Amino acid sequence: MHGVFLDIDTVDRGDLDLAPFDSLLTRWTAHRNTGPDELTQRIHDADVVISNKVMLDSTALQSAAKLKLVCIAATGTNNIDLDAARVRHITVCNVTAYATTSVVEHVFSQLLILARHLDQYREAVAGGRWQQSSGFCLLDYPIRELAGLSLGIIGHGELGQAVAAMGRAFGMDVLVAERKGKPLRPGRTPLDTVLATANVISLHCPLNAETRHLIGTRELELMRDDAILVNTARGGIVDETALVDALRAGRIGGAAVDVLTTEPPAAGNPLLESGLPNLLVTPHIAWAGIRSRQRLINAVIENIRAWQAGKPRNVISSQPVVAS
Repeated sequence: MHGVFLDIDTVDRGDLDLAPFDSLLTRWTAHRNTGPDELTQRIHDADVVISNKVMLDSTALQSAAKLKLVCIAATGTNNIDLDAARVRHITVCNVTAYATTSVVEHVFSQLLILARHLDQYREAVAGGRWQQSSGFCLLDYPIRELAGLSLGIIGHGELGQAVAAMGRAFGMDVLVAERKGKPLRPGRTPLDTVLATANVISLHCPLNAETRHLIGTRELELMRDDAILVNTARGGIVDETALVDALRAGRIGGAAVDVLTTEPPAAGNPLLESGLPNLLVTPHIAWAGIRSRQRLINAVIENIRAWQAGKPRNVISSQPVVAS
């Protein structure tokens, strides 16, 4: 049985244990990355294909006559044509809940940097301002404690719940936003109320037609002028131009962004060209702790093993078939 990993560089940089693949598959090939012009040739005789971000559209799936299983090395499924997979009776599996700890730690790392102005203080020390101070410390920038602040959670799944729990551990008051336009459920707060009252807004919803530009000019104008927006979900949830405008005008206090609408970034992205001191941009790494990535690989291995045993798990296609 031949397995192909199309873009292993997106997961492993030589720091993970990949040995179990050797015992599961009689032959497996790991490509660092796969371009559109390479895809058909690389999967044409594969029984199992693993992809993190490589697109598997209908044409690609139809070209792989032997293909029986697609393992998405991620949670999101937007990189595969699920309808085409069902027509071909290809089992499609994904991985969930592998990056929770890593994402939560990243959210609060970003939040603490902004709330305590750590970047500015680091630059002040590097520039010699502490050394020239008349006192024993610098107090040039306000230092906010998280305890007592309100944390608004938009998207209350696995990640949103974990961030909420950590917020409570810091002593924050957690508000969970109800989905836009939906009836209010117990324990939820209307979205506009969360936007208008929370000191921190953390996004954890999927990107779809309902959430695209969920945070735009109107929503940013609702927010407090000291509010911090944290986005570790998907770039398209936030209108990037509107966010830069709001930061520059002082309509919100700061933003930490780990995801962009186009990745890798396209030239001219307003978030990358703003030069704003109250904006942190990181290159989609919230999920990427070493243990998180190893959990991802382990889960892919378990998905293959379960499918081979005739008991596929984490199935997202509707017509799974077992290994022959």
